[in-house]
Amino acid sequence: MSHDHHHDHDNELDPMAARVRALETILVAKGLIDPAAIDAIVETYETRVGPRNGAKVVARAWTDPDFADWLKRDATAAIASLGFTGRQGEHMQAVFNSSDTHNLVVCTLCSCYPWSVLGLPPVWYKAPPYRSRAVLDPRGVLAEFGLTLPADMKIRVWDSTAELRYLVVPLRPSGTEGLGEAELADLVTRDSMIGTGLAREPAAV
Repeated sequence: MSHDHHHDHDNELDPMAARVRALETILVAKGLIDPAAIDAIVETYETRVGPRNGAKVVARAWTDPDFADWLKRDATAAIASLGFTGRQGEHMQAVFNSSDTHNLVVCTLCSCYPWSVLGLPPVWYKAPPYRSRAVLDPRGVLAEFGLTLPADMKIRVWDSTAELRYLVVPLRPSGTEGLGEAELADLVTRDSMIGTGLAREPAAV
């Protein structure tokens, strides 16, 4: 499964992206949408309400046991307390990785995803191969992302829906005891909050 493809020509886009590009072109030509408005929306979700929001939630959970407990009990309220609310972030559940269990999130029906916490979903998250194989062969899918887990580690797959979306809280890397929340947030990746990756080690930042 390939995860990162960058092409310069519409005819090299995947079918869905090509259809979106064609629809956007038609709507712009008819004066129904403003390209600048679209760019502003995309920029907002990619940079301002993107994965950095989720990273701050994870960092707070790593450093504040009371917040971590609140996140486990009522993720929607705990996340909202940090100011992160909005589209597709209304119904949240946090699942915590442990020494013997790794959590992986998928949406088997479509592409339900917590935009206000993780930003725009990656292309591969919406792709049928990921949506089907993450359930049938999660260990194999993780290996394709470069994440090989111990054979005795349990992998729990969570199916995101319109009624409930998930945030994976990855394990805090060792050797980070002296780091503050902002530094810890830099260790948290989008993929680690979906479950297809781990948090970065401090030396890798």
